[in-house]
Amino acid sequence: MKTLTFAGLALSASLAFSGAAAADDIAIAVAGPMTGGEATFGLQMKNGAELAVADLNAAGGVLGKQIRLETGDDACDPKQARAVAEKLAGEGVVFVTGHFCSSSSIPASDAYAENGVLQITPASTNPQFTERGLWNTFRVCGRDDQQGAVAAAYIEKNFPKKKIAVIHDKSTYGKGLADSTKAALNKMGIQETLYEAYTKGDKDFSALVSKMKAARIDVLYVGGYHTESGLILRQMREQGMKTQLISGDAMVTKEFWQITGKAGTGSLMTFGPDARKKPAAAAVLDKFKAENIDPEGYTLYTYAAVQIWAQAVTKAGTTNPQTVAETIRAGEWDTVLGKIGFDAKGDVNVVGYVFYKWKDDGSYDEID
Repeated sequence: MKTLTFAGLALSASLAFSGAAAADDIAIAVAGPMTGGEATFGLQMKNGAELAVADLNAAGGVLGKQIRLETGDDACDPKQARAVAEKLAGEGVVFVTGHFCSSSSIPASDAYAENGVLQITPASTNPQFTERGLWNTFRVCGRDDQQGAVAAAYIEKNFPKKKIAVIHDKSTYGKGLADSTKAALNKMGIQETLYEAYTKGDKDFSALVSKMKAARIDVLYVGGYHTESGLILRQMREQGMKTQLISGDAMVTKEFWQITGKAGTGSLMTFGPDARKKPAAAAVLDKFKAENIDPEGYTLYTYAAVQIWAQAVTKAGTTNPQTVAETIRAGEWDTVLGKIGFDAKGDVNVVGYVFYKWKDDGSYDEID
């Protein structure tokens, strides 16, 4: 199994390093949906974290010590995320890259803050993650209010005077993204024809699709995850609807195409500029390719989060999470995503959003 390769490299490097005992290692963790409906994103994060740790350990570790990577599975469940956070803190973890779902990152961040753990999420985009004034929260991705504004501007430009439906899955991420897009559209003077909610995990969307068909919806904006977005799209096509599907960063996985097949052709989504095309990522990309891993989605964002932590620890001369957090805020960091800095809230200062289109070969690429 390819995901074990990087973990094996990290372990081998750790055992070879000056005979250091595991008790002397620096414990960090990656946490996210390793199981459940969003497990594809958990795998992205795990791949990114494992290679980052393997590379650091092969180069001698941090502050003369090897890094030990723990893994936490929250299944995108808020209660489970809180339990995972408390468990990792109890095990002496000083830094966590995670979580994926905003509904997990937000409650987990409270537990990390209470227990002195630094958190950098590679993927959670809900504004509230960094709006609460916690000392320990950072993200290397953008925010839903930024993403929604980009989506709305694209809709205004490319679909003038079209009937628009905005729907969401009631999750912290999905509703937040849909509401941000809706607010941006409304500010432009564009009023959606329908605003509806569905339940994450549903599989039969026939009633919702029939309602959109009766309303002659031209553009559907989905605030939600790839599974339900794919099923909704497929069921629209089965009812003969040619409605344009637009969604956000939770569609950045080839599992979307496995659900939709050719019906997914032409679907649009917002995400940050493709990290796989960054010059700074070239060497890391080659390592992933050697293991037959496509570092799509949030893989390289997770790698970057570990890079930032390691550089800040080195500069600070300590793994003390509060000192490291202060160091991160005060500096700029070289990563596979390019040079990154943060504002006082912990939001990244460089990531913008662009549009991607799914092609008929099951791949997706940036569009102008």
